[in-house]
Amino acid sequence: MTRLARTAGLSDVQQEILSTVRDFVDKEIIPVATQLEHRDEYPTEIVEGLKELGLFGLMIPEEYGGLGESLLTYALCVEEIARGWMSVSGIINTHFIVAYMLKQHGTQEQKDTFLPRMALGEVRGAFSMSEPALGSDVSAISSKGVRDGEEYVLDGQKMWLTNGGTSSLVAVLCRSDEGHPEGTAPHKSMTTFLVEKEPGFGEVRPGLTIPGKIDKMGYKGVDTTELIMDGLRIPANRVLGGTTGRGFYQMMDGVEVGRVNVAARGCGVAQRAFELGVSYAQQRQTFGKPIAQHQAIQFKLAEMATKVEAAHAMMVNAARKKDSGERNDLEAGMAKYLASEYCKEVVEDAFRIHGGYGFSKEYEIERLYREAPMLLIGEGTAEIQKMIIGRRLLEEYRFQG
Repeated sequence: MTRLARTAGLSDVQQEILSTVRDFVDKEIIPVATQLEHRDEYPTEIVEGLKELGLFGLMIPEEYGGLGESLLTYALCVEEIARGWMSVSGIINTHFIVAYMLKQHGTQEQKDTFLPRMALGEVRGAFSMSEPALGSDVSAISSKGVRDGEEYVLDGQKMWLTNGGTSSLVAVLCRSDEGHPEGTAPHKSMTTFLVEKEPGFGEVRPGLTIPGKIDKMGYKGVDTTELIMDGLRIPANRVLGGTTGRGFYQMMDGVEVGRVNVAARGCGVAQRAFELGVSYAQQRQTFGKPIAQHQAIQFKLAEMATKVEAAHAMMVNAARKKDSGERNDLEAGMAKYLASEYCKEVVEDAFRIHGGYGFSKEYEIERLYREAPMLLIGEGTAEIQKMIIGRRLLEEYRFQG
């Protein structure tokens, strides 16, 4: 393990899992990540390796064929994977959120149908809330699911699906006014639908189209897509949990654990940026000595390392609180906010240490520099995190007048 970002109190099993994942990252991901990223190529062989390690079922209960591990174990694995290549951690994380939502909110039939195959990575998940005309305002969702006998008919356009093309199960949040009178609060008239589809692009089932990949600045390799529903029919038993009107709460529960894992991604990318910066600083020489011996660079390395440690500690705290069964939206929001901001700053400092070479595609830091900004907006922007944090603080510190 690295000297930075160590986690106290881990069991022997947790340490063994993390050691295995770290070895996999060092041997199978880091050597090929930049090359695959520059080609925007899906990391098929890496994903197959993760399936063999059991990471697609890390938090799925043992009764469904998973490893039944904690959120902390999962987040620490995500941190290691993101250290190698953040896109791979995104492939895992989106799948994990869908599996978590099924485990927490699915009917027994839904759990029995999907979780065993998700644990093996045979069924891979994606989820979708966002739409072209909205960002953080989930209440403005316009996609609809209308009951028609024993089916629902879904119409609308969704945006920013990670795993949109490679997934075979998508959790989609839509409006469903059935049983909810006019004037009902928007968040109480939303439903999560479980949409099964064939992997690929184009019309992947009648009424469902996945256009080609969105061309992005960074976060390449993983497929990010739109999803277009036009008269898509799904059985009524594919309403998550079997009851309409619970979709907003189900999605927010999934996003809450997702924020812990976005924080873990930020920690992993920041760790890699520090590793690259401290290594390069000891190789590059100016004025007759390695630049690491210049006080200005030592100050920069000190700030970077402190930020890596602080973000890791907050991420671990948020994961442990969720594992304890306590509410953790405050801690998850703080961890996601701090880790993503510090990640951006640590990556930029490592970029500065590299000087002109940091601008070259031959150096790994160039890739990290394009990847870090995604964490500032994924699973809720910094502004959304601060709004959540502020509201929760006011709940905890009510003025007693």
